[in-house]
Amino acid sequence: MNKPIEAIGVIKESRPDENRTPLVPEHIEKLKSKYPNLNILVQPSKKRCFSDDEYKNKGAEINEDLSSCSIIFGVKEIDTNVLLNNKTYVFFSHTYKLNKETLNNAQGTPGMDKKELLKSVLEKNIKLIDYENIRDKKSSRYLGFGRFAGIIGCYNTLNLCLENFNKQPLARANRINNYERLINNLKNLYFPKMNILVTGDGRVAKGVIEVLKHTNIKEVSKEKFQYNNFDYPVFCNLETKDYVESNLNKEFNLNHFIQYPKEYKSCAPQYLKVADVFISAHYWDPASPKIFEKNDLKKLNNLKVIGDITCDVDGSVPTTIRSSTIESPNFYIDRYTFKETDNKDLAIMAVDNLPSELPRDSSKEFGDGIVSEVIPYIFNKDDGRILNATITLNGSFLEKYNYLNDYIKTV
Repeated sequence: MNKPIEAIGVIKESRPDENRTPLVPEHIEKLKSKYPNLNILVQPSKKRCFSDDEYKNKGAEINEDLSSCSIIFGVKEIDTNVLLNNKTYVFFSHTYKLNKETLNNAQGTPGMDKKELLKSVLEKNIKLIDYENIRDKKSSRYLGFGRFAGIIGCYNTLNLCLENFNKQPLARANRINNYERLINNLKNLYFPKMNILVTGDGRVAKGVIEVLKHTNIKEVSKEKFQYNNFDYPVFCNLETKDYVESNLNKEFNLNHFIQYPKEYKSCAPQYLKVADVFISAHYWDPASPKIFEKNDLKKLNNLKVIGDITCDVDGSVPTTIRSSTIESPNFYIDRYTFKETDNKDLAIMAVDNLPSELPRDSSKEFGDGIVSEVIPYIFNKDDGRILNATITLNGSFLEKYNYLNDYIKTV
């Protein structure tokens, strides 16, 4: 960079139920050590998982005014009313997938909020960098909350299983608020006979499997899962190549699937028919096939619990008719009408901000990535990862994101 960065800021989150932070107090200490002339301002917040004093004790300045900061870090979308002109913002904007079609399918105000967010970013001449697109040359993300989404989503689903099987449930994850204690709660617990199907092969799925391996639930192959009867609890993990197949019976090719998802169909129902529990931990694009269709559910009589960590409403898991909250994580639906019911036939867990249940642990891991994989490439020479994730600059979309012009012009 031609001009050294003199100050960076950590904004307080706009979303009322968001308590995570992009940088934890120990990251402040590390950055101050590495960049002695750098000022780090943290907006005061009573809901953040680390107190203002914890940041102050590590060298941060607690200040409501971030106008002196060149770069401002957040976690989720930022309220347009607090965006400052001519700044660089780094957060999850959840905008890069948007287009005319997604606007029509958006749920209420969230879709419109993203549209207004992009308009405001352009009008205020903001450089917007999105964490989700800070990737390596193989398109793998350098950082994310996926592992903790998987960990907590799995814990919540297992807890829902206990409730559904009339067993004593464990303490809620957000009450425990500690990864080690959460795992210790599971280690000595006996789960009854059940078949659990897990879809996915990324960070989220790895988080799910990490938790399952601390239980008495044994992993089995997809062949054994489909055809064998077990006298003990088991789980099977289907990777992308296992749960989708070519419509033309071609050999599966991941790159081809990513480019032409409409040429594929789901083969998950053949495994779901023997599953008691389904945990969705896969990445899903709206152009991809759903894991199962609504009509399929009428034949999946064994299925009693669904933990939808992907949490796309009316997305790849059609039983997710709405997202749920940390305070009220579960609901039940009728498998024929797809309406909520008091009849406990099919239980759904679909919390959309799972990592906020272990905010200190998940924020620490996420911030480690910012310190090592983001800030050095913003401060010094970029190897392309920051440019790739830069959505707007100088009042315009970068060429890669020009398609968003069509989105913000839709009525």
